[in-house]
Amino acid sequence: MHRADESARSPVGAIGRVTVPIPPGGPGEVLVAVRGGSEAYTAWSATSIDRDERVVVVDSVSARGVIVERLPP
Repeated sequence: MHRADESARSPVGAIGRVTVPIPPGGPGEVLVAVRGGSEAYTAWSATSIDRDERVVVVDSVSARGVIVERLPP
């Protein structure tokens, strides 16, 4: 059995939607489209991001934690 390529499993670059508002420097939650479905991740951002805003994952800090930025309008 071959091990899956880790880059194919990474959420970095994926688009998501905020499900729990993200305060500046604090955790919130995002639902990210990955691997043919959607997964929830704990998310941090340098700026506050409201619920239902679209974001892009810019870094992964753990298996279930990501850094996000607001998508431009």
